[in-house]
Amino acid sequence: MAKENSFDIVSNTDMAEVNNAINQTMKELLQRFDFKGSKSDIKVEEHDLVVTSDDEFKIKSVNDILQAKLVKRGISLKALSYGKIESALGGTARQKITLQQGIPSDKAKEIVKFIKETKVKVQAAIQGDMIRVSGRDRDVLQEVIAKLKQNDFGIAMEFTNYRST
Repeated sequence: MAKENSFDIVSNTDMAEVNNAINQTMKELLQRFDFKGSKSDIKVEEHDLVVTSDDEFKIKSVNDILQAKLVKRGISLKALSYGKIESALGGTARQKITLQQGIPSDKAKEIVKFIKETKVKVQAAIQGDMIRVSGRDRDVLQEVIAKLKQNDFGIAMEFTNYRST
């Protein structure tokens, strides 16, 4: 009887860690001299962050602080997608940052195509917002993971649910 081994490629952002990073960023903004009296704020709206501040320069400074806190908490910066900086009410500026949840279908197709081009004896299947890779040999699966880590697809990828059946 042949054994089947598999793993999943997923892309999820831990919202608890994101909230902790936001809280740390807000604490730092309250203590910094260059942000005294500014209207800087970060709000969470479902899978988006909305950064508001006095001007474009301060938004970029808030983003730098936020990125440092996210990296310390283990959140990949590839999971962030930045929108345009727009004017908001009261002479402020606003920027929307989208957090990646799941692998987009175009990226999933690109990853599956890459796996097939490696000529390794595995099967890759798109299942919703994740990809399942299965094969007979564990070493082959480890090889696929190593090749995927070497290639940059522009998204944060995690390899989970490693199974033998």
